[in-house]
Amino acid sequence: MNIFRKNKMGRLILIFLIGVFIVSLAACGEKAGQADGAKPKLILGDAGWDSFTFHNEVARFIIENGYEYETDITRGSTPITFTGLRNGEIDIYMDTWTSNLADYEEAIESGDILELSLNYGDSAQGIYVPTYVIKGDPKRGIKPMAPDLRTVKDLEKYWEVFKDEEDPKKGRIYGAIPGWDVDEVLKAKIKTYGLDKTFNYFSPGSDAALASSIAGAYEKGEPWVGYYWEPTWVMGKYDMTLLEDEPYSEELWNNGYACDFVPVPVTVVVNKEMVNKASEVVEFLKEYKTSSKLTSDALAYMQKNEAEPSEAAKWFLKEHEELWTKWVSGDVAQKVKDALQ
Repeated sequence: MNIFRKNKMGRLILIFLIGVFIVSLAACGEKAGQADGAKPKLILGDAGWDSFTFHNEVARFIIENGYEYETDITRGSTPITFTGLRNGEIDIYMDTWTSNLADYEEAIESGDILELSLNYGDSAQGIYVPTYVIKGDPKRGIKPMAPDLRTVKDLEKYWEVFKDEEDPKKGRIYGAIPGWDVDEVLKAKIKTYGLDKTFNYFSPGSDAALASSIAGAYEKGEPWVGYYWEPTWVMGKYDMTLLEDEPYSEELWNNGYACDFVPVPVTVVVNKEMVNKASEVVEFLKEYKTSSKLTSDALAYMQKNEAEPSEAAKWFLKEHEELWTKWVSGDVAQKVKDALQ
């Protein structure tokens, strides 16, 4: 029995050693594969809004087809995905609304992330009206309703144009979404300008309801005034005018928000390890620059054609070849063009 046990133990030890040897070979093979030029998978973060998803798909198409990296998307809330970017679980953030991230500057100063480019710096928000309210639209038989309307303060003279159906003695201004910080800003701004005396501040309830109110009024050629922002599909599809306000100053902003909103820089940022992980992609992303208008147009294309973001990205790359080919080398551009065929 003792000899049998010793032989059995010997066989088990031999099997264990063979297993360790096989695992070691596999590990060596994996490292050798990476040394031979195997490229890592790149992860793009997506915090959920349309412009973010669209720019992800544009960058993804170029990265996959022009640079031959595999990619994937990690979706989640802004805090979760930005934390993932900082700790390296996410590599790329294409639509970073810098002013909306309390720890953005700290993340840059600590070296956790690298700011590569300004995707667009012309984002806007404020009080809008359909342009036909001011200028009319002869093609649709619409005459100007408020021809001298230029500023938010001018609304006082035109409250009757925007009558509230539920309270005809006042006009209606559509506000921001309840729970958004800007909702409280707008309420204060309207009181600062005394517009609460002639207008009711109407809460739409959701961003979908707010967009629907604009679309419904626009399609009928009716007056509408209220809060919106860009880039969005609404601004890409409809001709809207942002009413002027006092130029931004910290003093006016702290005194009842009596001035313009500050445009939010929207940047392209990456995790610090991207320089070593995919330096050629970093060089491409340094050149990635669009605009709020271009983004709104793409989102309008998505909405009008019920297109997926990936389809809108291909449309964008075909429509704006003169733009994106400046971001990459000639051979990369050709690979992307071939993939678009």
